[in-house]
Amino acid sequence: MVKKIMRDPLFLAQKSVDATEADKQVITDLLDTLRANLDHCVGMAANMIGVKKNIIVVASGPFQFAMVNPVITKKTGAYQVEEGCLSLDGTRPCTRYQEIEVDYLDQHFKRQHGKYSGWVAQIIQHEVDHCNGVVI
Repeated sequence: MVKKIMRDPLFLAQKSVDATEADKQVITDLLDTLRANLDHCVGMAANMIGVKKNIIVVASGPFQFAMVNPVITKKTGAYQVEEGCLSLDGTRPCTRYQEIEVDYLDQHFKRQHGKYSGWVAQIIQHEVDHCNGVVI
């Protein structure tokens, strides 16, 4: 179900907690909400729909995928960039990394390890920051 976007910076600044299989509906809602906003959004975290769980979704080309309890385990190639956010007005400067590695569970709660670079890596970093209560 498409959910309303959370815009309260105090809520967004709170750290999320790990998700369990009981949170499968949150994954569905998050994917539905991302798909409804694809014309101006490339990723979302669960706190953006008012749920403090470590779940993110990412749009990569024609695909959208979920990462549950993502942890960035490696990052290389720091650079500075200006980013916007569906939950906030305007853009803000931040540091991102060109290449990252991430341990996570997929939407079926199977363990995964992925290596990402470029734009997709930047999206994942932004959404993991959301889970950690970092508001750009």
